[in-house]
Amino acid sequence: MAKTIVLVLDGLRYDVMLSSMGYLNHLVEKSQAALYKVKSELPSLSRPLYEVLLTGTPSYINGITANHVVRLSRFPSVFHLARQQGLTTAAAAYHWVSELYNSAPFDYVADRIQHDESKPIQHGMFYYEDSYPDSHLIGDAEYLRRTHDPDFLYIHPMNIDDAGHKFTSDSARYRGQALHMDGLLAVLLPVWMEQGYQILVTSDHGMNEDGHHGGTGDAERDVGLIAIGDRFTPGVYTDSYLPQLAIAPLICSLLDIPVSSHMSDIPVTGFRK
Repeated sequence: MAKTIVLVLDGLRYDVMLSSMGYLNHLVEKSQAALYKVKSELPSLSRPLYEVLLTGTPSYINGITANHVVRLSRFPSVFHLARQQGLTTAAAAYHWVSELYNSAPFDYVADRIQHDESKPIQHGMFYYEDSYPDSHLIGDAEYLRRTHDPDFLYIHPMNIDDAGHKFTSDSARYRGQALHMDGLLAVLLPVWMEQGYQILVTSDHGMNEDGHHGGTGDAERDVGLIAIGDRFTPGVYTDSYLPQLAIAPLICSLLDIPVSSHMSDIPVTGFRK
């Protein structure tokens, strides 16, 4: 079992990951990471795709079909599966993640900070404003890592998506938020890499030039996946799309835990099981 960190940079489209994240792409260029091109599931909306990323099930099966479907997931997530194997879980994430896997609806006082060994997400710091600074969220995540030493840490910042909605994806503010996140990761990724973590950096969906997502366009559906760790052969694997449904079983493989019966066995080029 390798301790695993998954970062979901909300709303980051594929081409902006390539053009505005110099440190992440430096790792790919210097054969320290693997790069994949992912086609997101539909609808290309946040809450449905959180469920895709963490349960490996599409919306027509899991029933999380829109952002306003507020209830607990009815399928085992990576958090559930990790807990069943005695692993420790933590998340610094938007409150919808708590609503899917810990409790719903979200209580803005009681659920902001959670420490409950019986929950799928045992240690959680959840925010509920889209403008909550990414720097603070990354700080929350690093606090959880250092304090609770989770086997699975899920990190989910929102400022890139927020800038896209306010200023569109074709804006200095949107690209600037991607640059800002890259700078934050340039400080912490070397630490995590030195300590032997397996690391996945991806997104739920992209963003179009109108400042929206939810449709079928490439700008809304094409996202990247950068994989770091000794389970991956560094390289660029973008000749074909990796289905987004492959992410959840990939995380399970990194954690060396059984996948759920609802997950598909989708091979990932360059990954050593």
